[in-house]
Formats: sequence, C-alpha cells, structure tokens
Amino acid sequence: MAKEDETPHYHGHRDRLRQRFIEGGESALQDYELLELLLFLAIPRRDVKPLAKALIKTFRSFASVLSAPLSELQKIEGVSANTAIALKSVAAAGRLMTRQEAQAQPVLNAWSKLVDYLMASMAHEMTEQFRVVFLNRKNFIIADEVQSEGTIDHTQAYPREIMKRALELGASAIILVHNHPSGSLKPSQDDLDMTAAIVRAAVPFEIRVHDHVIITKTGYASFKNMGLL
Repeated sequence: MAKEDETPHYHGHRDRLRQRFIEGGESALQDYELLELLLFLAIPRRDVKPLAKALIKTFRSFASVLSAPLSELQKIEGVSANTAIALKSVAAAGRLMTRQEAQAQPVLNAWSKLVDYLMASMAHEMTEQFRVVFLNRKNFIIADEVQSEGTIDHTQAYPREIMKRALELGASAIILVHNHPSGSLKPSQDDLDMTAAIVRAAVPFEIRVHDHVIITKTGYASFKNMGLL
C-alpha cells in the first residue's frame, strides 16, 4: 500500500517540465507539453498529460485549442469552466500583446507586427470575419473592429457603414482584413468586387485603402503585394 504522504507520481514530471521550459523555452517542449504547463495552473492536483494530449488530438493544434470557443472546450472530459477560462485568458493575453506591439508605431513601418496580431485574432476562426483597421494621418492604429461575421466561406461588408465609421473615428486610411477558414489564400471574385466597392466609396472622403489582407491558419495574402490594389 502507498504511504499517505507519498508524493503523486506526476509531481516529478511537472518539476522536470518546468525546468526544461526555464532552460530552453517553448522550443524545448512539444505542443502538448506546453499545454500541460498551462493546465498546471488551472488543475493543480491531477496528472494533466492525458488531458493535454486529448485537447491537441481533438482540436488538432495548440493554437486551435486556445482559439476554440468556451463551449467546445468544456465538451472535453476533464475541462471545467474554470479550466476553459484559464486557456482562453492565455489566448486573450497573446492577442493583447500583439495588438499593443502593432499599435506602438506606424503600421506601414511595422507590417509584421500587424500581421502577427491579425493571425492571432482571426486565423483559427471557424467562420469568416470582416475586420477594418482604422489609421490616423500618421498611420497609427486608432481602432480595429470586426464589421461583420458570416459563414464558413462568406461574409458581407457594407461600404457605406465602413465609411460612416471611418468618419466617426477621424480615420485617414483603412486596412481591410478577412479570414478564409477554408485555408485558401486566393481572393474570390466577391472579395475583389467588395474591395473595389469600398475603394470607390472612400474616394469622396479622401480615405485611403492601404490594403486588403486575407488571413488563414498557415499565412496571409496581401492584395497590394498581389497587384490587386
């Protein structure tokens, strides 16, 4: 029989995992092990390796686990409301960090920071979102808003509403963004037509459309870089 004060077997595992992280950072850990570190904080008295592996298996990647809706996370056996909230708070912290980095300097001088933020915010969404990043005259971000949400392969944007919001904010330029849950970086004809309509609507107000960016789980595409804007 085990002694009453015997330390649970997973305690040594936790200590070793923490030490590997301290010495080598996230690159020293597999995805499920990094997820274990997060679960340690929410579940202090249980072996969480099986749960971490189950989450990765269900949602297919570390990023997708953190991006999953609270309701979907709680469908996994062993994930309480508190555990789901803990995971989502980590995702929120990551988005906030990348957003603040993107806001710290003119967007056109720190394009990679903006892309990092957009990837963190939209890449793992299951339905399409249409987002507008509003910029001032010096190209600093003054607002970043989801204008509409659609289905898995379609969302609608309304040029008049975008211009109305730009004028309310005093924006001088905008960047259009939407995600493709399908994974395709190729703009559809609807994407092209919608972009053209927004550019036309912006002309009378002297608002510049800097770019239209498509976001997927694996990367992004820029209308400007493709010669479409």
